[in-house]
Parts: sequence; structure tokens; C-alpha cells
Amino acid sequence: MKAIGFKTSHEIEHKESLEEFEIQKPIAKGFDIIVKINAVSMNPVDTKVRALSAIDIALDAPKILGFDAVGIVESIGEEVTTVSVGNRVFYAGDITRNGSNSQFQTVDSRIVAGAPKSLRDEESAVLPLTSITAWEGLFDRLNVKKDEKKTILIIGGAGGVGSIATQIAKQTTNLTVISTASRLETIDWCKKMGADHVVNHKDLINSVKEAGFNTVDYIFVLNNLSSHWDAVAELIVPQGKICSIVDVKESIDINKIKAKSVTFVWEFMFTRAMFSTADIQKQHEILDKVANLVDRGKIKTTLSKTIEGLTVQSFKDAHTLSESGKTIGKIAIRF
Repeated sequence: MKAIGFKTSHEIEHKESLEEFEIQKPIAKGFDIIVKINAVSMNPVDTKVRALSAIDIALDAPKILGFDAVGIVESIGEEVTTVSVGNRVFYAGDITRNGSNSQFQTVDSRIVAGAPKSLRDEESAVLPLTSITAWEGLFDRLNVKKDEKKTILIIGGAGGVGSIATQIAKQTTNLTVISTASRLETIDWCKKMGADHVVNHKDLINSVKEAGFNTVDYIFVLNNLSSHWDAVAELIVPQGKICSIVDVKESIDINKIKAKSVTFVWEFMFTRAMFSTADIQKQHEILDKVANLVDRGKIKTTLSKTIEGLTVQSFKDAHTLSESGKTIGKIAIRF
């Protein structure tokens, strides 16, 4: 079958940064299913894996990228109970396995759910990874209680995770959502997603205070933890909670939050699948809830651009856009 991937890490402009490969079509066993892919989305993790995972080496087998996907279940393993052949499903995949940038993909059925019925394939394809990240961040890591009237600051409100985290918070909790953005188009996007307040991350402390908040109860860091750390440490309320999904590029002084007894926690969407945790099926449950919210008109797609075709050029274009840092919402590739 046809797949798009790489054997050596390169800048996206390099002719071998992404290539087309013919690989063996997989067979479903155990909890696995085989999905015929209709559409996928672009995530920052795709660019990171491409750029960093095979520097100055050549992999024996190509690394096939892609995490989010929507497609039709073609076959199932003997232990599968949550989906059936012919179901239209969506999922975010597993970073340790071949990805969705291919005609067919093997995926664990326990991290898969029925795709929203009200959305086209490309509109659904942009939701799984960001929705799971946002849901886990809010409810598994920050332990937000749905009926509490508190505040959350979302740093990176116009990105993929920020866009869906804002919607989930507004539709399922009583949180006041403060999102960060600095350009007119990103400010408008954050408001469209439902943010109660939009503040400028370039002057975060003053901007939050000008919005009427001296401190916030929760902070969800989705962009550049290192550069925002001092502001985060000042703005978090005593005994508040901070969750981050981004790597630390420069060292941070964790002691800054000690006196406030602040909780700091990581969110990494792939943890459950990577380690086959006892609660791995929770990702199926999360996606099922997200699909229900979408079909009830409570959550809208975060799709902002669609690229056509399972081709090297399509994915190079998507990687280039993602790496530009100017993307609002999500990019989908429709096969």
C-alpha cells in the first residue's frame, strides 16, 4: 500500500524530507483494527518527529507519520468489542506505531470511536488529537470540576488544542476562559471559539490584570512554557494548578511556585497508548463524548484549511504551513 514518510530527518525543503513508499498492508489481530483512511490532519508533533527522530542516520524502515485520522473500519482483531467492520471512525493514533499518512492503518480499537455524523471527513479529522489533549488536560491533569466557578488561562488560544479546549471548557464546565492571542485574526478566532476574555501573551501579566484578574485558578500552557514561566508563576493563584503540553526549551525555576503550593503537571496525549495503561479505553470514551457534543451542536470543527491528496507535495505543504507558526486552527489533508 501507499504511504508517506521518511528515513532521515531533514528540513522540509529537502527533497527527501518526505517520500512516497510502498509498504505491506497490515493485518488486524487482538484489539487492533484496520482502517481505510479518508482524511488526516496536521499536528505540530508531525513536524517534530520528522525533524528530530532520525538526525544523521538512515532508518531501516521508513517512519510513516500522521496521527489524527477518519476512515472506515475494514477488518477487526479477535478481541475488538467497541467497533465493527464498516463503521466510520476517528482517532489520534499511537506515536510508537506507523501513522495515518497511508492508505490503510493499524490502530488499537480502544482509542477509536465513531466519527461525528454531522461533519465531513476533513472536519472530523482535525478533532481527535487536540480534543483528547484538551479533555485530558482539563479533567485528568488539572482535575477541573464541571460545576465550579473558577478561571482558566489558556496560553495559545488560537492553536489546535487551545481552540478545542476553549470550546470544551465553555460547553461542559462553569469556568471563565481567558485565552491568549496577539493578532487581530487570532483574537477574533479565540472569541469565535467562545473565550470570555482574550489577552495579549506578549504582555501577559498586565494584560490579564487589565481584563480584571489578579490571579487565575488554572493555567493550561500550550505554547512556549519557558518564555511564559515567570508570568505563569506570578498569575497562578496559591494552591492553583498548571498543566503544560510543551517541552521546556530553556531551564525554568520551578522554585517560583513552591511558596504557593502550586501543582504542576504534564499532559501527553500518547501516554495511554504508548504504555497500554489500564485505562487505555478512556480515550475511546473521550472521543465518544466529543462526537456527541459535536453532533448536538455544542462543539464546532477547528478546521481552517483543507489540502487534497495522499501525495508527497500535499504533506510538504502541510508541514510548511505548520512550521510557519502562523496557523490558526487546524489543517486537514483529504485523500
